[in-house]
Amino acid sequence: MDFEGKATTTTAPSNTEFAQSVTARKPLELLRDTEALLRRPTVATLVPILPPKLSNRMQEASTVAETSLQELAKIDLEQISDWELQPVRLRVGLCFVGFGALMILVLLLYLNTLHPELSTVGQIRKYWYQYVWFVCFGIAGMFMIGRETMRPTVKLKKPKKW
Repeated sequence: MDFEGKATTTTAPSNTEFAQSVTARKPLELLRDTEALLRRPTVATLVPILPPKLSNRMQEASTVAETSLQELAKIDLEQISDWELQPVRLRVGLCFVGFGALMILVLLLYLNTLHPELSTVGQIRKYWYQYVWFVCFGIAGMFMIGRETMRPTVKLKKPKKW
């Protein structure tokens, strides 16, 4: 018995090229346009049925969103260096740690006020999933902070002028 397969074609297929996008839009412009497509009809629908004071506030918030997203779309993401993003990454890590700690405290407050009949072991047995999620948030934040603090802090030096 011959188990070896035989090739049926002798020529290689031609490479097909995919269509390229004619206009490459920036991600922030795409965000601005997508948000506007969702916000404008929503505001137009809600303004007539809301009380006048609330509808005025909604229209003001819509115009503020419009101007701030216009300014945001002007930012060139390629110009932002890794060094400039380090404080933001540290803050995000601190937010993760703080959120995890806050939610564990809220969970403990919830359990002690609404389920005082459960012992500590019973509380953990019943709500272990929430404990794990909130602890994982804190650990992820600690990893982010640790990663940023261990990065080298060398800035690009400007050439000396003679």
